[in-house]
Amino acid sequence: MSRASYTYEYLELKEKFELEAGGVIEKPVIAYNTYGTLNKNKDNVIFICHALTANSDAEDWWFGLFGKGDIFDWDKYFIICANNLGSPYGTSSAKHINPADQEIYGLDFPFFTIRDTAKLHLKLLQHFGIEKIKLLIGGSCGGNIAQEIAFTMKNNIENLVLLCCSSRETPWAIAIHQAQRLVLEADETLKEKTETAGSKALKACRATALPYYRTQKSFNIRQKEIELDIYNNFRASSYMNYQGDKFVKRFNAHCYYTMLYALDSHNIGRNRESIEQALAQITANTVVIGFESDILIPVKEQQFLAKHIPDTKYVEIKSIYGHDAFLIEHEHIRKAIRSKINI
Repeated sequence: MSRASYTYEYLELKEKFELEAGGVIEKPVIAYNTYGTLNKNKDNVIFICHALTANSDAEDWWFGLFGKGDIFDWDKYFIICANNLGSPYGTSSAKHINPADQEIYGLDFPFFTIRDTAKLHLKLLQHFGIEKIKLLIGGSCGGNIAQEIAFTMKNNIENLVLLCCSSRETPWAIAIHQAQRLVLEADETLKEKTETAGSKALKACRATALPYYRTQKSFNIRQKEIELDIYNNFRASSYMNYQGDKFVKRFNAHCYYTMLYALDSHNIGRNRESIEQALAQITANTVVIGFESDILIPVKEQQFLAKHIPDTKYVEIKSIYGHDAFLIEHEHIRKAIRSKINI
């Protein structure tokens, strides 16, 4: 399939962006991609919320759902994906220059939450004059952001799809994030205000996290040893090194460190009556998708969402790929979405 034509653009807000915890970002920048054309009524919008380390070029990492007649049909819909706050792919982050000292922010980047990212996404929608969304969709961290947008926009979200996410970050997930932060903190260079600070630790950090995104079965199949008599240089070890090196080339340690804290902050019920009451205020026609092998955010979390969001269908998909299945199981995801949503 050939790639759709798309734009990769930046929006700089003129006003200060006030953060939930009290900090401020001066003139924040939002990086985003669009596919297709916004119609006259501005009611053909699909908004995609991306996962923790992804970027706003959704066709790159969700290519299996893009194309004519598919979920993300750029001939029919105007598809938007905004880069998350704190990400190294263009939106304001620890990589940007701090106006206070004219150095990159590094670890001095102001603390932000998932709710702040959702609020920044809403600023982009306002820029386009979009008041209604045909389909709002997000997986993993993106699902958390989508919940906040759906809560805020209420009846202006027609359809909602949430994949492998939870109503709040669990102690299990927070512990995994803290383990990664400890790895990063062990690298003294993390304190430096350079783009390469913490790079060695970032590789180890990726290796620490990766098994939680996959499954034992997938590793045993894909990294199985062919040779019988080896005692070193195993395929699984080489694979972890490869993935770590690849991550260092495309990401940033300061951004990852701050984004892990933002992920911990996710709680749809914070400063609201309760989690259940907050979910009950989401009015979109909703599909919640879980993957039975997901050990990072187990299916009981998606079942909870489906129980408390009105007008919701829960679909559980079998897969050997664990949490990462939401990026892989395109055929099953397409079927799940269309089992309730006409798109």
